[in-house]
Amino acid sequence: MIQTAYEALVLDIDGTLATDEGEIRPRNRAALRAARAAGVRVMLATGRSEGSTVPLLADLGLDTPAILYNGAGVFCPVRGRLIEERLLGERTVRKTLAFAGARGILPVVMRYGAKFAPPPRDAAETDALRLLTDLCLVADGRLPIENLLRISLFSGRHASLEALAADLQRAVDLPAYVTHFPLAMLPGHRASPLFVADVQPPCRGKAEALRVLEERYGIPAARVVAVGDAQNDLPLLEEAGLGVAMANAVPEARAAADRVIGSNNSDAIAELVEELFGVT
Repeated sequence: MIQTAYEALVLDIDGTLATDEGEIRPRNRAALRAARAAGVRVMLATGRSEGSTVPLLADLGLDTPAILYNGAGVFCPVRGRLIEERLLGERTVRKTLAFAGARGILPVVMRYGAKFAPPPRDAAETDALRLLTDLCLVADGRLPIENLLRISLFSGRHASLEALAADLQRAVDLPAYVTHFPLAMLPGHRASPLFVADVQPPCRGKAEALRVLEERYGIPAARVVAVGDAQNDLPLLEEAGLGVAMANAVPEARAAADRVIGSNNSDAIAELVEELFGVT
């Protein structure tokens, strides 16, 4: 392995590795493949499920486990399955679904390999579900409540993201790791008016990547570079040896990072990899 100050690179996907069109730029792909070939542990840490992450792992030729569901799951590309998962407790599930029902919010419940939602009621909800992989529509009262890694709540009823977060906290108030974002942050949903709250089991969020790297490969957090753009990247950016924010990142991510590079629509990741890991 090339001798550098860092041994591992952890990357968010949407808004970081993926362009606004959801693609990986060729130079960025080539740089990451070269880094892996040089012995760098390249890891993806995402809020996505396995359905939309596995193709990217294959495209990049990665064998390091990926952090999915904002830390609730760890997927091994070699074994082709989750090797770790945290599940929501039944009380949290029931209270979250009751909250959704009382507020007229669309819930999507997620198990490994499957997602379930009631039929959408309007165009905004139809659009919100359009790009979800492995989705099954079921009657509102028949959503599964067991073995759930996450419940995603899509709200058009709240005036702001902060209002949704506060309302959910008051109503549920049980141990969980909750992340929030405007759906318009994601490619393919730029015009969406909906706000999203993801309710996951208690965990360190994407900073679970640092635990996995140390436990499996003996790489301490101080020797990890982490790159992200959103609020759900904050635990990772704050704990990694070098936290890097994209130019398009939210203000909170830029403030938490040690440095800011170009946008997700540029070759900034390749330039970073070439600089820090000495690959071309």
